Amino acid sequence: MIRLNLALQGGGAHGAFTWGVLDRLLEDEGLDIAALSGTSAGALNAAALKAGMITGGRQGAKDSLAALWAQVANVGDFRMARWMQPFWSASRLMSEAVENAFPVSPQGIAAQVWSPYGWGPFWENPLEPVVRRLDFSHVCRTEGPRLFIGATNVRTGRIRIFEGDDLTPEALLASACLPTVFQAVTIEGETYWDGGYSGNPALFPLYAPDLPDDIVIVSINPWLRDAVPMSPLDIQNRINEISFHAALLGELRAVKFVKRLIAEGRMDKGRMKDVLLHLVADDATMTELSATSKLSPNPALIDHLFTAGRDACHSFLATHRGDLGHRASLDLGALFG
Repeated sequence: MIRLNLALQGGGAHGAFTWGVLDRLLEDEGLDIAALSGTSAGALNAAALKAGMITGGRQGAKDSLAALWAQVANVGDFRMARWMQPFWSASRLMSEAVENAFPVSPQGIAAQVWSPYGWGPFWENPLEPVVRRLDFSHVCRTEGPRLFIGATNVRTGRIRIFEGDDLTPEALLASACLPTVFQAVTIEGETYWDGGYSGNPALFPLYAPDLPDDIVIVSINPWLRDAVPMSPLDIQNRINEISFHAALLGELRAVKFVKRLIAEGRMDKGRMKDVLLHLVADDATMTELSATSKLSPNPALIDHLFTAGRDACHSFLATHRGDLGHRASLDLGALFG
């Protein structure tokens, strides 16, 4: 049995890709998930997997993830309360027609001037019913994979890692709180935004001595885009992708530095963890998707991403299954040029 840790990125509805990856990983009974670190959609995936595994093992985890994404598919547009959905359908068609006819995106302009606080007491978090359907008595259990959820403290800009009894519905909602879409979540007197700003996902909780060396990062934000974004929405989307990668890249540089010190004999083995990094990604699929699709889940998109995630994981296992437990398959030297 090979024990490994999973680091799950966030990215709105695109997190259905991670669902596909997890679904395929759970079918490999020679792999044991020791811990998960998740942000935003990655946090929801991690919590659903843990809750399902506690009650029904691998199949329970698969069923729990499937139920989560069936519920997300019924949410509609993340930017609208459910009572507004009938009105939004017509206005969305009109805005899409305008965007196709003119070089300026109405959604891009709205992203700069619209605030979720503008709805006042009428605002609802469309993800809240989905999150509260999870059994948090299972999410918080010490049995099963350890779970780490990251959110960004609005006041300090620092990451907070929620684990154990701190894993509440509010913690998951905080981790997925994109500030242009959702109102900040208050926990113990502090307000939180999406964890992607400070760790997408955070790797450092997975360095604990009792956890395995292997860390599989499931990436849903493209690392490389050849085309220069030109519409306001595409520009904002790429800004978000770059900023959401920044914290992770910082951690990966630190890993590369430690591994070099160990390899050169300048640091005693065992003093710092010599982690084995792996990456499951499909940039080709992700770069084909529009920025707005992150906020507008629908069954067709979710099914497409689920299948893409399973295929990407299958390819990863076919190529790198033998590396797990022995060596890193993510080339940090190539990543940083």
